[in-house]
Amino acid sequence: MNTIFTPELKGKLSDSGVIAVITIEDAAQAVPLAKVLIDEGITAMELTLRTEAALDALDAITKDVPAMNAGVGTVLQAFQLDEIIKRKASFAVAPGCNPNVIKGAIERDFPFGPGIGSASEIETAVELGCRVLKLFPAEALGGVSYLKSLNAPYSFLDLNFIPLGGLNTENMASWLERPEVLAIGGSWIAPKDMINNRDWTGIAANAREAARIVREVRG
Repeated sequence: MNTIFTPELKGKLSDSGVIAVITIEDAAQAVPLAKVLIDEGITAMELTLRTEAALDALDAITKDVPAMNAGVGTVLQAFQLDEIIKRKASFAVAPGCNPNVIKGAIERDFPFGPGIGSASEIETAVELGCRVLKLFPAEALGGVSYLKSLNAPYSFLDLNFIPLGGLNTENMASWLERPEVLAIGGSWIAPKDMINNRDWTGIAANAREAARIVREVRG
């Protein structure tokens, strides 16, 4: 068994190109936010488990905005998988490579992408059954050239990466051009202060520009 991202799910994430990384403090903001992102062409998001509102926000989005591929981030313990599966999350990721969480995802047959930053972490994740990996913090580690070099010995495995950390409209195109990049993670699209201020117009503009770059690079 492995932590399978089905071809259908991978296709959806690839089509979106950008996974909006969201930290939400008021679950009432979740549905309006998801609708804004969908309307502007961003159809995938990662709700970070850093606030008490995160699970309620996930619940609201999966019920009221089913077109959104709502994933969950900052999954640090295996038991958290039960709650996000219950709320019908599409996938989960983490900043690090925790074997216990990977094994928990395998036991639950749930798509999980651990965070990696080194060859050893790639090998740990692959040995446990992962083929979709989150590269974090992507820019601080060395950017696109680092991913290219890091993945070179493993290219025959057809691994997919979701880089996150330091990405924005200025550099996202260079990441999206890489064949091993499934999608990029972007927290700049809907930062916490804009969500708290309900700046849907500003968020829409950010999402629109990100979606435009995806179309320009990927067609």
